[in-house]
Amino acid sequence: MFDNICRNVNAPVFPLASATEGEPVYITSIHGGCKLRERLLSMGINIDDKIIVLQRRGHGAVLIAKDNNRYMLGGGMAQKIQVSSER
Repeated sequence: MFDNICRNVNAPVFPLASATEGEPVYITSIHGGCKLRERLLSMGINIDDKIIVLQRRGHGAVLIAKDNNRYMLGGGMAQKIQVSSER
């Protein structure tokens, strides 16, 4: 019953900026202030969301996909978003 909300606590967590292209990841936490959280929330991005890294750019910037939408996040933002490859 609770399988869809339980996370594997042993799964490695790393910054989104370090994720591999084509890799689906789950957002585990956001280490930023209110402005960052509001910005991500306005894009529909939140903790426990599954996103796919489409492309990595210089300085940690990433192009991600969530559902049918694509978003470009700067390196600073991508460093503050912690992800895991397992839920």
